[in-house]
Amino acid sequence: MKKLFLSFAALSMIVAVSSCRETTKEKAEDTMEEAANDVEEAVEDAVEETEDAMKEAGDAMEDAADDMKDAADKAGDDMKEAVDGGK
Repeated sequence: MKKLFLSFAALSMIVAVSSCRETTKEKAEDTMEEAANDVEEAVEDAVEETEDAMKEAGDAMEDAADDMKDAADKAGDDMKEAVDGGK
């Protein structure tokens, strides 16, 4: 009876240790998957923000070019008026 009890206790201990090891492995895998998902989301967010910033920069450059053209046209008109007015 004593041998049977000790055998059962030893078997229970082995099963418990084995279960803990599998649980730890599963938790580690889950943590790695979550970290990979977090990195993927962060990269996607960074790409979107970069695209938005590039679009805004392009729009600002177009606006600046339009403003420069308008200023050049106005300067040309002012010069023409000054020359015509001086005659």
